Amino acid sequence: MARKVFYSFHFKNDHWRASQVRQMGALEGNSELSDNDWEAVKRGGDAAIKRWIDDQMSGRSCAVVLVGSETASRPWIKYEIEKAWNDRRGVVGIRVHRLLNNQRQSATAGANPFAAFNVNGTPLSSIVPLHDPVGVDSQGVYGFIRNNIAAWVESAITTRSRYS
Repeated sequence: MARKVFYSFHFKNDHWRASQVRQMGALEGNSELSDNDWEAVKRGGDAAIKRWIDDQMSGRSCAVVLVGSETASRPWIKYEIEKAWNDRRGVVGIRVHRLLNNQRQSATAGANPFAAFNVNGTPLSSIVPLHDPVGVDSQGVYGFIRNNIAAWVESAITTRSRYS
């Protein structure tokens, strides 16, 4: 049975890339929103966004942060990382900038979103891995993620259990 995870990503920039990862089928992710549905959630303001995130994260064992060029600067990504960690869920990052978007373009690598957090004085970026999939092209990167994502999630869950 596939692990239930929460996918965290910058919707505007990386929705297409995130969809590719979600459709791999290696994990059971939170419900996918269309552009219109996400806009409806956003119209409800910060409280509605927070409620949606909290509801979607419920029952999930790990947050999978799909890291693109601007992910680290997004306030809701920061909220999702902090919530997942504080709720004792596994947390793992995967760079997706080399997957092609709907216009067949890759992006630049962004900053590590875990660098903004500390756990008892230890940078979260030294605890939570940010995987940078290898491959000569988008297909190769996709295959690398598909072949490893389940193991990365299991490792993240085990790592999280070591910290109180």
